[in-house]
Amino acid sequence: MKYDLKNKFCLITGAAGLLGHEHARAILEINGNVILTDLNNRKILQLQKKLKNEFKDKKIFIYFMDVTKIKSIQKVSKNLKKKKIHVDVLINNAAIDSKVNEKNNLLKKNKFENISLKTWNKEINVGLTGSMLCSQVFGSLMKKKGGVILNIASDLSVISPKQSLYGNNKKKPITYSVIKHGLIGLTKYLATYWPTKKIRCNALSPGGVMNKQGKKFLSKLKSEIPMKRLAYQNEYKSAIQFLCSDASSYMTGHNLIIDGGRSIW
Repeated sequence: MKYDLKNKFCLITGAAGLLGHEHARAILEINGNVILTDLNNRKILQLQKKLKNEFKDKKIFIYFMDVTKIKSIQKVSKNLKKKKIHVDVLINNAAIDSKVNEKNNLLKKNKFENISLKTWNKEINVGLTGSMLCSQVFGSLMKKKGGVILNIASDLSVISPKQSLYGNNKKKPITYSVIKHGLIGLTKYLATYWPTKKIRCNALSPGGVMNKQGKKFLSKLKSEIPMKRLAYQNEYKSAIQFLCSDASSYMTGHNLIIDGGRSIW
């Protein structure tokens, strides 16, 4: 079966985040095993427990891993090697997403004129540099058996944020756009760097996801989407299964945009 990941392991960064747990379910549903990594020990432990109850016969490992530190990534890699576990699929999902809603005015932090170098470096390091470092470490190991690297981008990897959606004096930060556009560049680079090693690299660019946003913001954003709604949290699982399995065996360097049609306007 093209969608079968039997005996294969998928490492997910930022697994405790909003979509991280759905990515894990997507892999487990097609017979794969998962390695969940994050900096939030409490949430990742809760996720492991929940997934073990749902998928009793699957291997679900968790690791505290800082994607901005090469030694932290290498430590996980060495530990997996001792367990004789090969990472067949890497999902670069870790990111810092500055939330802008009706209750928190992030004007001083997010406005381009005011963004600090400290904030810029921190967010770029997690969302973009972290993906590069994880691809460097685990991608280098994939050269022996082949594998898949999937970068989680955004519809804002191909369009600019419409700042009027967020209300007066509220801005989506420049770091988010730079990171997501940068991930597409990373995807294309890796797709052409390791093709003879049977390593494929693609990106998934999801649109906005329902997550208790304010009514005014939701109303504005829905008007920008042809399908007139945001995605449900589980609506990207099939795309994850496609991109991480042999169902997409002839696809590499591609950015799969699933945004309800927002980016076509």
